[in-house]
Amino acid sequence: MMRTLFSIFVFTYFSFLFLIFFILISAVFLVTFPFDRYHKAPNFTLSIMARLMMMASPWWRMKFEGTEKFDPEEPTIFVCNHQSFLDMAVIYHLPWKMKWVSKKSLTYIPIMGWLVWLTGHLTINRSSKTALKKLDNLVQPLKDLVPVMIFPEGTRTMDGELKPFKNGAFLLAMEHGFKLQPMVINGGHKAMPSGSGNLEPKVDFKLRVLDPIDVKDFEGIAELRDHVRMLMNKELQEMRRA
Repeated sequence: MMRTLFSIFVFTYFSFLFLIFFILISAVFLVTFPFDRYHKAPNFTLSIMARLMMMASPWWRMKFEGTEKFDPEEPTIFVCNHQSFLDMAVIYHLPWKMKWVSKKSLTYIPIMGWLVWLTGHLTINRSSKTALKKLDNLVQPLKDLVPVMIFPEGTRTMDGELKPFKNGAFLLAMEHGFKLQPMVINGGHKAMPSGSGNLEPKVDFKLRVLDPIDVKDFEGIAELRDHVRMLMNKELQEMRRA
């Protein structure tokens, strides 16, 4: 009963935040779009909403490790496992802001889809043959030192374990020589399991930034992809044991 009441409160609170911040971000967008090429100001405003989202429960605690490993002077593609809707809110607590790659279906959701567009994130239809080609839109932002965030699983896990990785992030990194930096997140699946309407009010979230990877050390996309997945899975299991 308590979890049900907590879930109702959180979803109501989130709906309120999305509505208020849609208005705020729209205003910021209108003021800054003539000179804010990558929508950094609206994206920063969205990060404030993300911080407020994680205040929904006083027992949601977050811990971040390895943030010093990111070099903002290097074009970097971040890849992270995807456990729940809350992953975005946790990752937005990092001290740098990123351009995200999201599935196109999000744009069909009122307010949420509009926020994705207003904050300048890239949406792709992963089932389309042109999906990989659309990732080329990230090349110039990366060269301008705007980090990119991609979930290589493509969608949220149903059981908390890593799903197979798609090739997009690794192809983009290898084609242009960008650094690839894995991150591992844990806690989201417990807090908000995919497909479940019940939320857990007491969860320890942990996000660990791993060492950057030089893609030149790998001969092909499959080798790079499998190596990164192995590293991330090893780290995820270690985080759970700690």
